[in-house]
Amino acid sequence: MAESERGGEVIKGTLDLLVLKVLQLGPMHGWGITERLDTGSERVLQVGQGSLYPALYRLERQGYIASEWGVTENNRQARFYALTGAGRKRLTEERATWARMSRAVDLVLRMGEG
Repeated sequence: MAESERGGEVIKGTLDLLVLKVLQLGPMHGWGITERLDTGSERVLQVGQGSLYPALYRLERQGYIASEWGVTENNRQARFYALTGAGRKRLTEERATWARMSRAVDLVLRMGEG
């Protein structure tokens, strides 16, 4: 099924939050991050490499993640990304903001329903 048919576009502004959350689970290479987002969302959210890598580079520049070369389970060289202390703090802040915003959207969507 095509991405647009599945509703798989990541809401603008949430990709950084999702990447930080996935990396909270442990260091991971780019392909692993996309797979984890796909399976963790029950195949609703799909993030293409063209969106993921700019986000990873941006998060690294901001000091929220760090990267180093390593070997994958398939014995291939890959860059592995890991959450930093600043990234853990940012994740906590972003989760609180997301909870507040998603609750507000839900309240508006339920207006007039009793």
